[in-house]
Amino acid sequence: MKSHRPLLIRLSFYCIASILMNGVSSAAVSVLGVMEHELDRSVKKLAQQPTPLYFLSYEITEEKSSYVRASFGTISASSDSERRLLDIDLRVGDYSLDNTHPIRERFGSGSRRFSQLEIPVSGIDALRNILWYQTDRKFKDAIERLTMVKANVQVKVKEEDRAADFSAEPPEQALEDPHSLSLDRSIWEDKLKQYTSPFSQSSHIYAADAALSASVVTRWYVNSEGSKIRTAESRARLMISALTKAEDGMELPRYESFFSFDLNGLPDDSEVMEKVHAMIRDLEALRVAPIADPYTGPAILSGRASGVFFHEILGHRVEGHRQKSEQDSQTFKKMLGQRVLPETFTVVFDPTVRRIGPTDLAGSYRFDNQGVKAQRVAVIEDGTLKRFLMSRTPIDSFSQSNGHGRKQAGYAPVSRQSNLFVEVSKPHSSEALKAMLIERLNAENKEFGLFFEDIQGGFTTTGRMLPNAFNVLPIMVYRIYADGREELVRGVDLIGTPLTTFSKVAAASDQIEVFNGTCGAESGGVPVSAASPAVLVSQIEVQKKEKSIERLPLLPAPPGAPHSLRVAAEGGAR
Repeated sequence: MKSHRPLLIRLSFYCIASILMNGVSSAAVSVLGVMEHELDRSVKKLAQQPTPLYFLSYEITEEKSSYVRASFGTISASSDSERRLLDIDLRVGDYSLDNTHPIRERFGSGSRRFSQLEIPVSGIDALRNILWYQTDRKFKDAIERLTMVKANVQVKVKEEDRAADFSAEPPEQALEDPHSLSLDRSIWEDKLKQYTSPFSQSSHIYAADAALSASVVTRWYVNSEGSKIRTAESRARLMISALTKAEDGMELPRYESFFSFDLNGLPDDSEVMEKVHAMIRDLEALRVAPIADPYTGPAILSGRASGVFFHEILGHRVEGHRQKSEQDSQTFKKMLGQRVLPETFTVVFDPTVRRIGPTDLAGSYRFDNQGVKAQRVAVIEDGTLKRFLMSRTPIDSFSQSNGHGRKQAGYAPVSRQSNLFVEVSKPHSSEALKAMLIERLNAENKEFGLFFEDIQGGFTTTGRMLPNAFNVLPIMVYRIYADGREELVRGVDLIGTPLTTFSKVAAASDQIEVFNGTCGAESGGVPVSAASPAVLVSQIEVQKKEKSIERLPLLPAPPGAPHSLRVAAEGGAR
């Protein structure tokens, strides 16, 4: 245990060295210094209690952001914001059994997953007092819960997975320089008005928005094992969305999204306007496209669609904590070492990769939310399941983290996905993949297969109380007939169960596409990416999409934008 005086000496030297050598502001250093000082003080005192503390970490997440939104050529929101959130992980007991152990009840674990604590964005004295009081409160709660945990363990049947509650990990030291956010909202207001103006030319488009969110996230982390981390990262996302309705009331959305770690990495106006006009054409076509009936048969998923497909069908089921929870279906727990995909397929999660081609990857990070360095994890190698994504919650046969303990501020971290890569050793051209689909149609005497070109996202259930299934939500779907013709259709969702659908994956193309998004689960929303080629699946199933019962507007649409505005908007697409 460090004494008080050497700690102060070390902190003073660190402040001077950082300012002189790295140009880091004293305010940024002070946040980390106060966190480390209060942590050492708390550990020294609470480790001597009758029920001692054995682990403590503080994490402060600061987000400075700017947001602009426009609709049909008019600004609807424009603001700046700044906030800081504090998370404390305090554990009593020991690594094998502590206060975070699930309390097994009939309807769930009974553990608290969310506790958001907003703190002042400045003021060292305020931070010191908040850390002191909240640590004391957490410690008392932890002692009470550990008593309940021990009683629950005694009266319930033995657990299937007897691994420890927490893993000891080596300390990490990393101090990145702070980033600044420089965004002229007036410039982006003009851009978003330009991007959304063309939608007003269609009397069949009922909603049209463009939104820019730009932020700098700074994260300070210290723990009782000696980790001391400061990371800083800027992010920018441009979202464009629009909606039409078919005559039968079905709502038909269209989305485009652009992500970059830097505002300069977002596309220029001409590229965005080209996407806008493509969206308008797609919406007009979707509105009159035939509705598809439930179908089972061969299909091709584009790279973006297959990325979401793998995220939902595989990614959530190889998150380590799900192999431990007795409420989870544990789909792949007993399949380690078994073939789950064709031997030409390898699936990797790697948060250390920040870009593929020209596209930044939203699921990148350097350290997870438990102070563990990000790592490459090959979950499936040559079609064989090898390992799981691990946080600091061990499971049988996997005692250590591999850097995938993630969370949204305010939640408790669990094992989560990062950047998913589908790698194929023997890819085919897009033309060859379509020919393989048509060959299957002829062999099965089917009139058509399906091509899923674009999707809006998806969701899955992994528990035991509901059917263990997934649902990928496509936007642009085409029938591919045996003679090669393609026909746009609407109104289907791609559904299935994991083991059956996975067994039908047959081949992949040689062109990689990227899907950047936010994944929501037990530990909140975290940024993720999926990079995948187009995939041929020998048999999929689709069901009819939910449909609104509301009639189309009774009133005609108002007049569109003036001719001069329409010309300017159309000119931007050239």
